[in-house]
Order: sequence, then structure tokens, then C-alpha cells
Amino acid sequence: MIYYFYMAVLGLVYLILTFVICFTAVHVIKLAVVGFLSLKHKKEPQPEKPEKKPEKKSEPVYYIVEKKRAKKSAYSEPREIQFKK
Repeated sequence: MIYYFYMAVLGLVYLILTFVICFTAVHVIKLAVVGFLSLKHKKEPQPEKPEKKPEKKSEPVYYIVEKKRAKKSAYSEPREIQFKK
């Protein structure tokens, strides 16, 4: 009887251990991929360019545009719908 209890506990330990190992492996792989992609997309420093003085720009001009209104078309007479009884 004690043998079956021992095997049940051992199976539970293996189950938990397998879950922890798989969980850790998945998250380590995800973090490795994120780290690899961040290194791959790392921007190289660009050589310094002489700063240009900003030119004085004139104030922006805004236009008011009105949409053309669609003319109402003449509606035909309503049709009578008869349902089968």
C-alpha cells in the first residue's frame, strides 16, 4: 500500500519538475529571441552633421473646404410586399 502512495508522490514530483523545466525553457528562449532582435536592429551612430539654422517659415495657411452636398434623388413609390400565409 505504501508503495502506491510513494509512486503517486513520485509521479507528482516528476509532473511538477517537468512543468518547471518546460516553463523555464520557453521563457529563456523568448528572452533570447528578444535580445537577439534588439542587437540585430541596433542603430549605428551616424556621423555628426553641421547644424543648419532653422529658416524662418511663414505662418501656415489653412483653407476651409466645404463638401458638396449630394442632391436628393426622387424616390419611387413604395412597393407592397405580401407574405404567404
